[in-house]
Amino acid sequence: MLLANKITPIVTLYHWDLPQVLEEKYGGWQNASMANYFSEFANLCFERFGNRVKYWITFNNPWSVAVEGYETGEHAPGLKMGGTGAYNAAHNILKAHAKVWHTYDAQWRNKQKGMVGISLSADWGEPVDVTNQRDIEAAERYVQFYLGWFATPLFNGDYPQIMKDYVARKSAQQGLSSSRLPTFSPHEKSYMRSTCDFMGISHFTTRYITQKNFPSNRGNSYFTDRDLAELVDPRWPDPGSEWLYSVPWGFRRLLNFVKTQYGDPMIYVTGNGVSEKMICTDLCDDWRMQYFRDYINEMLKAVKDGVNVKGYTAWSLIDKFEWDEGYSERFGMYYVDFGSKNKPRYPKASVPYYKRIISSNGFPNEGEIESWKRKALETCTSSNQLLAADPLISHMEMVTEIVVPTVCTLCILLSAVFLMFLLRTQI
Repeated sequence: MLLANKITPIVTLYHWDLPQVLEEKYGGWQNASMANYFSEFANLCFERFGNRVKYWITFNNPWSVAVEGYETGEHAPGLKMGGTGAYNAAHNILKAHAKVWHTYDAQWRNKQKGMVGISLSADWGEPVDVTNQRDIEAAERYVQFYLGWFATPLFNGDYPQIMKDYVARKSAQQGLSSSRLPTFSPHEKSYMRSTCDFMGISHFTTRYITQKNFPSNRGNSYFTDRDLAELVDPRWPDPGSEWLYSVPWGFRRLLNFVKTQYGDPMIYVTGNGVSEKMICTDLCDDWRMQYFRDYINEMLKAVKDGVNVKGYTAWSLIDKFEWDEGYSERFGMYYVDFGSKNKPRYPKASVPYYKRIISSNGFPNEGEIESWKRKALETCTSSNQLLAADPLISHMEMVTEIVVPTVCTLCILLSAVFLMFLLRTQI
């Protein structure tokens, strides 16, 4: 259907959906055998869909799989294996990605002419004090422990040196004989290097970073291994998710970092957007339009800098399930009434606004941008009126589905009682 409508499908093979049996029987991503199972699954997908799909993403945001799945326990499988679980999971995920890339390269690339990449989540880290060397190094560590943890092995064959040094030192201070960060063999390094045909980047916000020393007696933790603190400027806009502040200039810096660090790879922005709180039902989401405008402008500046950005994806088309936050955070350009039986959708102002951005492939001039915004805000008022009427529609559904059958039942019962009364009086 996508192809019929001239839309190019980009398929993600793994978005945090490990079969439960593999978790229970083998320990999930703690087990190196997952690479083989994942490769078999990917190979089946290449066989069945590769004639129509030319862009494959192995993993979406493996950082969250590793850290929130096996370090903090916020996400499935909910394990809290401080200081080791995340590193082991990431290690096996990276090997799984490399195996899938080689499977495609050896068996399918010549026939199908497609590409295999990965989508990495990456916030930007900016030094609190740009004249302070310790803050500069801390900001570098923040990005390397986040993006570099996964990107550097896939492009250069091994973990970032600063990450290896810090985890090894922390491990030694804790009396361990070896680093908690696993190591790749020479063969694995060679096998893993250059296994990304493109890099997907999912980016939402920025943090200020400063040096902070964590003593070894604080215990094992991915977070304390970094020896840094994350800060935000209270003046940054934060309309929705508590972690998401609008800091557009960080986007351009991140994209330039990727270009410099990883040899100018082909980049697809696989996610960029902003949420609002659940209580907000105002479809005139001017803050989202402003976010898109500011972030896309910074991306276009990066393109002018020479960064090889090939595509951009707004996050997201509709309101949806946000993992541990459920339906309480709304990233969609279409409002979904989750409380209604049929889940009706209403376009927010960002819909016509973003549509114009796509059709123009950017921003023509300031005057037209403001015109788009005015028209978008005018359009959303009609949707607001529809949404305001929705409780009445729900009430009407209730009358149809509950009240009418109930009344009918009562009428039948009363008729039966009246009939019995008549028969008794006649007797």
